[in-house]
Amino acid sequence: MSDQNFDAVVIGAGVMGCSIAHALAAGGRRVCVVERGPAAGCGSTSASSAVIRYNYSTWTGVAAAWESKHAWEEWSDHLGGGDEAGLARFIKTGGLLLDSPGQDRAKVYELFDRAGVPYADWDAATIRERLPLVDPGRHYPPRAITDEAFFDEPTGELSGCWMPDCGFVDDPQLAAHNLMTAAVRHGATFRFRATVNGIPARDRVTGVDLADGTRLSAPVVVNASGPHSGVVNQLAGVGTDFSVSTRPLRQEVHEVRAPEGYGGEGRGLLIADPDLGTYFRTTPGGGLLVGGTEPECDPLQWLDDPDDYHIHPTKAVYDAQLYRAARRVPSLTVPHTPRGIAGVYDVSDDWIPVYDKTALPGYYVAIGTSGNQFKNAPVVGMFLTAIIDACENGRDHDTEPVQLTLPRTGHEVDLAHYSRRRPINHDSSFSVMG
Repeated sequence: MSDQNFDAVVIGAGVMGCSIAHALAAGGRRVCVVERGPAAGCGSTSASSAVIRYNYSTWTGVAAAWESKHAWEEWSDHLGGGDEAGLARFIKTGGLLLDSPGQDRAKVYELFDRAGVPYADWDAATIRERLPLVDPGRHYPPRAITDEAFFDEPTGELSGCWMPDCGFVDDPQLAAHNLMTAAVRHGATFRFRATVNGIPARDRVTGVDLADGTRLSAPVVVNASGPHSGVVNQLAGVGTDFSVSTRPLRQEVHEVRAPEGYGGEGRGLLIADPDLGTYFRTTPGGGLLVGGTEPECDPLQWLDDPDDYHIHPTKAVYDAQLYRAARRVPSLTVPHTPRGIAGVYDVSDDWIPVYDKTALPGYYVAIGTSGNQFKNAPVVGMFLTAIIDACENGRDHDTEPVQLTLPRTGHEVDLAHYSRRRPINHDSSFSVMG
């Protein structure tokens, strides 16, 4: 068995793994990233809607998203240079979060005020005036398309929270490639089509074993393997002390042509609509990406095996999500044939990720990130590096959690928020909204 030595091995070259590799390498570590797929960002990252928004139920969630927004706006500066493949772009469109029961708008606004996130309350009349293609009718609760009440008339009208700094990143896979290129500039190496089949350890982790017989020796290993994170944790023998677990979840996102004039002034638009159980955003080419917010009426497609799933969008999910979007935007045309992507997400019990150490010294996790963490990719590398630096220098992050001051906004966050041992956050939406 050949042996190669590194300071850290990152398992997974999605946008999170590449961000972690970039931060670790920029801090002076010799880093190797192993990825079972053929390229950076080719897994669940490529299925991301890449939405940039700021409404979370916790201070750390809001602060991380707001800090990341500044990095997306200064992407080349964050990367420390360019990329021959081009740079992903943050397209600022503004975003509207519509009302639904269970939302604590006052709490979100308090967090926005603390973080400095601009926002405005829009009543139904303002929504009609500013977004004339959007119908602010109230339909809650979301219903299955087979429900006889699906097409009932609205029972009232909605208000919403307008966030002018929301938008999306135009190419999530390119963003991962950008981070990979930045990591390589700092000396990181990447191995693609490389499968991890063992994680050796004595009193601490000692590296990873690959299926081709190679051993990558390292005192630090980071599991950022997305929907395969549970399988990798089993190889490391960790998880018995986790109070938050993760599972692979099949998800679909569909694309149709946006109605003419949608969004106003050609800027595009992002709408989060828990009232109908959907979200949608424009694309640079005039399309509309439509996804769901996991309403109770829709069965979740949990997977036992993240590699065993139907890879094409289905008519049932397509119809449910598109017809809900068409209730909000009545001029939307719903073609008969589904077009979109199906991917596999790595989802935690409360849809809040786990960025943490584990009971195996030297073995760290960045898991449960799918659905609502793409936007935070610029800071995830910073989070893991801060935790790793502290723990490898003798600090017990479990009993003395790392506090981190974010460089662009100056906000301080407590990284215990992402602990594997945290209580389930019952203020979470338990959906992609976080």
